Amino acid sequence: MVFRWFGEGNDHVSLDQIKQIPGVEGIVWALHDVPVGEEWPMDKIIEVKNHAEHYGFNIDVVESVNVHEDIKLGLPTRDQYIENYKKTIEKLASVGVKVICYNFMPVFDWIRTDLYKELEDGSTALFYEKAKLDQIDPMELVHQIADNPKFTIPGWEPERLAYLSQLFEAYKHVTEEDLWNNLHYFLEQIIPVAEANYIRMAIHPDDPPWSVFGLPRIITNRENIRRLLKLVDNPYHGVTLCSGSLGANPNNNIAEMVREFADRIPFAHIRNVRVYDNGDFIETSHRTRDGSVDIYDIVKAYHENGFTGYARPDHGRHIWNEECRPGYGLYDRALGIMYLWGIWDTLDRLQKERA
Repeated sequence: MVFRWFGEGNDHVSLDQIKQIPGVEGIVWALHDVPVGEEWPMDKIIEVKNHAEHYGFNIDVVESVNVHEDIKLGLPTRDQYIENYKKTIEKLASVGVKVICYNFMPVFDWIRTDLYKELEDGSTALFYEKAKLDQIDPMELVHQIADNPKFTIPGWEPERLAYLSQLFEAYKHVTEEDLWNNLHYFLEQIIPVAEANYIRMAIHPDDPPWSVFGLPRIITNRENIRRLLKLVDNPYHGVTLCSGSLGANPNNNIAEMVREFADRIPFAHIRNVRVYDNGDFIETSHRTRDGSVDIYDIVKAYHENGFTGYARPDHGRHIWNEECRPGYGLYDRALGIMYLWGIWDTLDRLQKERA
């Protein structure tokens, strides 16, 4: 069990607080101040390692080493950014990193229309309103998301969004097949380096798992994940299976994906969403009955397959008046961990009783 942490001075949650959550062994981290595409500096990597180890945490999982848009667009400049990526992989391996999470979503890593939508119990959560998104201008949405001065928002980096109009223009003629081809090119370059350094690359599904603002999206369902894994058939090429991202589409059976792709899932994001008939969805507690995703069956699928990778509770609600980065409060993610452990420990006990 691991817990996402945004770094000293960039997260209201401290490592000594995370240490008090039962069973958490590592932090999921990144150098959020390094612009996308640049090689990560070794001194900053070492700084995170030393700080984490002081509290007894491993730094096995990095989320994310982001992929530069030129790579996704297939521009001639992509080769230099890929070289930087390779060097970063080598540096991370030298300090013991085992998994790198990344994504291949054009422009936006994730999209919501409300960061603090109120639920029935008075808590708030990330919310996606389909009708609103169909009508809103992308720049208006950017201003809404970025107008959050207390905390940086992962996936909404200012240096990327400053060139939003140019990016939309660049993607105007990029099809899903173009994106598949550009991903294939990237993987053929990256995976041999990852394998040589014993790092498993784990791509994150698109969030939400469908096209937004006309941009192509391809890591969206079971069939496409099957195609993805065949692009480079190598155990060091895998998936960060996110039950929340994929679960926004009711047609996606996450537990069955776990059962099919178990040996290619080095990292699991486990969270729940409630999906409405009109296409809206809101993030809920991790408890199965609170949302539309069968969290119990997902954990059961991992347990049945002897999962030994890394897992973290993904986005949580904002509860008990906590002021926090949207989706990344301490309290609800800690409750989520205890729910996941409750399921896992019960499955362990049932297995022993049957034996």
